[in-house]
Amino acid sequence: MASGDAPVLETVLEMTAASIAHTDLDERSLVLVRLAALAAVDAPTGSYLMHVGPGAESGVTLDDVQDVLVAVAPVIGTARTGAAAANIIEALGFAIALVNEDD
Repeated sequence: MASGDAPVLETVLEMTAASIAHTDLDERSLVLVRLAALAAVDAPTGSYLMHVGPGAESGVTLDDVQDVLVAVAPVIGTARTGAAAANIIEALGFAIALVNEDD
């Protein structure tokens, strides 16, 4: 059995840290590439939510996100592109609600 209070979360965080340590991409590019990957695998809203903060901190704009979705649409198809857009909007809504709740 895995150790720690949250072994799945801990594993994901360790994988993410290793990925970041082994890439030369700047933070902004890394977030954009990850958004494209999330769209490609039809990721749920929560996966996008984890990238809202880092994306904002690295200067990713809504126009950048739209550009990523336009770029990957021919590869991943309209259904996944539409689902990604909806999940991103939902994630942004959750993030805004969390910020407003803290205020």
